[in-house]
Formats: sequence, structure tokens, C-alpha cells
Amino acid sequence: MTRPTSSPQPPEPLEPGDGPPVRRPRRGRTVLICCTALTLCLGGWLGWQALADSPAASSPAAAPAGDGHLAGDASAVPEQPEQAAGPGSPSASEAGGAPSAAAAPSAAAPGATPGAGALAGRTVLLDPGHNSGNGSHTAEINRQVDIGNARKECDTTGTSTNKGYSEAEYTLDVVRRARQILQDRGAKVVLTQDGDRAWGPCIDERAGIGNDAKADVALSVHGDGAPAGVSGFHVIMPGRVTAGKADTSAIVDPSHRLGLLLRDSFKAATGEPYADYIGKQGLDTRTDLGGLNLSRIPKVFVECGNMRNSGDAGRMTDPQWRQQAAQGIADALTAYLTTS
Repeated sequence: MTRPTSSPQPPEPLEPGDGPPVRRPRRGRTVLICCTALTLCLGGWLGWQALADSPAASSPAAAPAGDGHLAGDASAVPEQPEQAAGPGSPSASEAGGAPSAAAAPSAAAPGATPGAGALAGRTVLLDPGHNSGNGSHTAEINRQVDIGNARKECDTTGTSTNKGYSEAEYTLDVVRRARQILQDRGAKVVLTQDGDRAWGPCIDERAGIGNDAKADVALSVHGDGAPAGVSGFHVIMPGRVTAGKADTSAIVDPSHRLGLLLRDSFKAATGEPYADYIGKQGLDTRTDLGGLNLSRIPKVFVECGNMRNSGDAGRMTDPQWRQQAAQGIADALTAYLTTS
């Protein structure tokens, strides 16, 4: 600021910012600049080092997740509405991120493998048809027994393939395989015989074993002995019988439901076609089988194939196929018991 000079006046003190700048010796100015620069550099280095040494900087959890959020901090980015992926869009895992909850399979999804305890508290009766020793005990197995609406032989020898693989061998092997699957799911499994009998049991005793065990469901496994030119499997369900000691009134409907499940499950597991010589669409209903007539629990038979047919025989003598047959049987029984 400047002032008038008409009369001499003592000089006024300068306002801040007025007048020439104060000059300092060059050496002091240089030292000040160097100190300032050094302070800035040192402060920046210390800050960087503190950040680099922090747990958050070195932890994988601090890395951005595949969707751009910081792991463990859902509020880091405003939630956006989900968008359906268009054709050719990479999945979250392909893009390097974690799959979304919507993409993860549900434990209760249809077709999911039943858990270890899915059948806890349930009892299953498995009946391997015939017995390898029956041929040596013809007098015993030819004895007539009461099946309610008729009298029939106690048991038969069953059939076999043209190369001698017997129905009794087949049925016991498949039943043992199915038993293991069902036990792994928590079921109690009762067998009418486990290769531990010289012959039999008779057909009425087979039904009685399931009744006495108070089983929730029963299934009898067989192989058919039809003419060589026909093939396929079928499921036999009980018809309505109320005669003598037989009364299937209470089990016809649940047995029919079991039969449908078994038909579909067995076909899916094995690929075996429906029988082309008996029944309709793989299902048959009979009232002349003691094992069904005398059962007081839901029960069906499965004729897994025609052992006299070369194609069916080739499958039934294959251990891998027998495992598939056992899987189909176990899955049907599991589906029945978990939806009853």
C-alpha cells in the first residue's frame, strides 16, 4: 500500500503483505528446502511401510472377490439386482470368482443322493428268490403250502442261463448289493435267506419273515425263465385277494405305488427294456403268488430279465450290471420310504 507525501509523517507500520519481501540468506533457504523435501520423502516411506506391513494388506481376504466386493464386507459396493447370464456368458467359476448361491446345487434337489441317515428307523425285507440248494431237497420244496386262495409248492429250483448261471445265484448277489446300499442309508435290512440255509424257505415262510419283522416294505428279486426269443424285465404287484389266510386289501394300493417307482428306477439304472412277452409297460398284477398273497406289508416282485434270452443273460451275468440293478432297487425303495 502507498501513502501521500504532502507533509512529513512518521512511517506507518506495514500491513501484512505490504512492502518488499524479506530476503533471507541463500544458504538458509537451501537448507529449508532440503529439509522440507526430506521430511516429505521420509513421511511417505513410513506410511507405505506401515500399509505394507499391516495384516489386512497381506491377507487373501482383503483381495477383491470375483464379484468386485471385498470379502466379508457386503456394504463395500451397493447391492445390484441379479441379471441372468446371456448365451455364452462365463460362469462365476470360469471368470475366476466364487459361484453364487443361486448356482450352487441344493441338498434337497430332485435326484440328489440320499444322505447317510435318510432311512434311519426304517426296516426293509429283501427276498432273494429260490435257493441254490433246492435241487438237492426236492421232497421238501415240492410240499404243498396254503397261500390263501390255493395251494402251491413250497418253492422251486428256479431257472438259469443256458451256461448254468442260476437264478438263485443271481438273486442272492443282487440282494446283497442292494442291502449294502440301503444299510449305508441307515435302513435295517432283513433277508429271507443269506445263503445260510440248505434249502427254501417256503413261499409262505418268506412272507411271514417280513410280517414278523414288521418291515415297512418288502421286495422279492427274481430272474425269469421264458422262451429264448423274448426279453425284458417286469414288476409283479399283488392283486386283491381275500380268501382263507390271505388278505391283500390293505397293501394293494401302496404296493402299486412301489411297483411304479421300482419299474422306473430299475429301467433308469440298468437300461433294461420292459418285457415284451408279459404285462403292460413293465407291470403285471397277479393273485397266485404266495409271497404276495400272504404279505401284510407292501410288497412287489421284480423279474429282472429273461435268463434264457442271450442278451438278458449276458447282462445278468455281468457284475457291473448287477450292481446297477441293485442300485435301481435300492433307489426305488428309498424313494418309497422317504415319501410315504
